[in-house]
Amino acid sequence: MRVCPRTISGVCFRGFFLRLPLSWAAVVLLALSVSAACEFNRTPQQRADKGDANAQSAVGLMYLNGQGIPKDDAKAAGWFRKAAEQGHAEGQYNLGLMYSLGQGVPQDSAQAAAWFGKAAEQGLALAQYNLGVAYASGLGVPQDSVAAVAWYRRAAGQGNAAAQTNLGVAYSGGQGVPQDYVQAITWFRKAADKRDSTAEYNLGMMYFKGQGVAQDYGQAVGWFRRSAEQGNTYGQTALGGMYFAGQGVEQDKAQAAAWTRKAAELGNAAAQSRLGWLYGTGTVVPLDYAQAASWYRRAADQGDASAQFNLSGLVDEGNGVSRSPIEAHKWLILAAALASGEDQEKYAESRDTQARKLKPAEVAEAQKRASEWMAAFKKQQKK
Repeated sequence: MRVCPRTISGVCFRGFFLRLPLSWAAVVLLALSVSAACEFNRTPQQRADKGDANAQSAVGLMYLNGQGIPKDDAKAAGWFRKAAEQGHAEGQYNLGLMYSLGQGVPQDSAQAAAWFGKAAEQGLALAQYNLGVAYASGLGVPQDSVAAVAWYRRAAGQGNAAAQTNLGVAYSGGQGVPQDYVQAITWFRKAADKRDSTAEYNLGMMYFKGQGVAQDYGQAVGWFRRSAEQGNTYGQTALGGMYFAGQGVEQDKAQAAAWTRKAAELGNAAAQSRLGWLYGTGTVVPLDYAQAASWYRRAADQGDASAQFNLSGLVDEGNGVSRSPIEAHKWLILAAALASGEDQEKYAESRDTQARKLKPAEVAEAQKRASEWMAAFKKQQKK
């Protein structure tokens, strides 16, 4: 059986990542409550019908949440638009979110960025943050790291923890600003003080690597734990790795498996791949190739190259799954395409070696399946 080339003892960490645009929980924070949006003798609907922008935004929220009326995303978007067109910052932001998510309106990143921009110019921190995400990701606007940093900075200055986290990411990677680990630490700490779980994870990573601070595995474990206990899957995966390696904490493989499983069950691809390795090697948990294949498959479907490589080995030998040389080769093709550095070279070599054992028609079929998978994966990534 092909042995997993990446063991947990190496404590493989994911790099910093940008937080995604805020969920609809943010809308609840922004919108006026129904009681505050109306006079004692008028309902929000009556005030909205008379053109009151605050009430229009509140009615939009009522339709969005099904609060006292049937839920209707299209009507929610319509009321947000009425408020937005009057220059109401919260209405502009909420309409931008509707376009960003394709909720009640066709998904349109350009429209989302435009409405975020209008609200951001009025000083709304959440809109400034989301506009920064749009520029950083090239969603609806040309990708521009400098502009992203500028908007993150404006939101961060208002105390927005997500923006503070992403500003730290920018300084850590030198994206839109000169690389400066000390500044990265400063911004991560500001957000971590607000219990932002992503900032806590990133701060732990800085201590783990010794970037901007003296390397300190104990501090790394402390920050990973704070993040993990809030349900952050990156923090959980990292904490599991520290327990497995005995870095900054007494080695405890049972704890390593427990934290890895928590993250895996919440959908973290790295944790799913790691859990697959545990089952595939019988480390801590009973040897179970079917479970290994199942967890590798979940990670592989998310584009985890290591999981794709290991899944290929199980499929090629029929361990825990039906044997299929063609399907095994498909996963090797994908692993080589999605990996980087030494892993990419290793996976490509395995791909080419396996191809020489197959018939030309089998190789062609595997390539066809890989192309179809990659097209669907890229389409999903754009959503």
